[in-house]
Amino acid sequence: MPHLLAQFARFGAVGLVGLVVDVALFNLLRVTVLAPEVVAEGPIVAKVVSTSIAIAVNWIGSRYWSFRLRRRRPATREAVEFAVVSVGGLVIAVGCLVVSREVLGLTSLLADNIASNVVGLGLGSLFRFALYRWWVFHPRRSVPAETAVGEAGGAPRRRIEAVAGVDDDASIRP
Repeated sequence: MPHLLAQFARFGAVGLVGLVVDVALFNLLRVTVLAPEVVAEGPIVAKVVSTSIAIAVNWIGSRYWSFRLRRRRPATREAVEFAVVSVGGLVIAVGCLVVSREVLGLTSLLADNIASNVVGLGLGSLFRFALYRWWVFHPRRSVPAETAVGEAGGAPRRRIEAVAGVDDDASIRP
């Protein structure tokens, strides 16, 4: 349990950095080039852009810090799985923003921030943590980082757990 709490704390710290990137970029875009007065669907586009940038920041932090002992090599498959899960989180955040704007009619800057950056990111974070832990960085699917390669970049080091027995008599029987 202490390992899970420490991992959750690291995940939270990485998420906090991603949150700052996401919220700052969302608000910058939302009040400038993607303001609803300039582009009708500007806040939604701003959320997609800001969250996409935050996803890249979060992948780096998750891979190299939060789940560093569970990362796999090569990183391509892990990155694709991370992106799929992150897009799920993005859909949750954007969905909350769409419901707030289109269904509830709440279109102020404050309402957009609460819908996307409080409710949406909160729900999306729970979704992402669960899937990162139990799918993307699951220990059964991972090669621990410290045992990924042998000496001088040679063959992977793996501990042999058991070796099947050999029946010498069976090989000489007709």
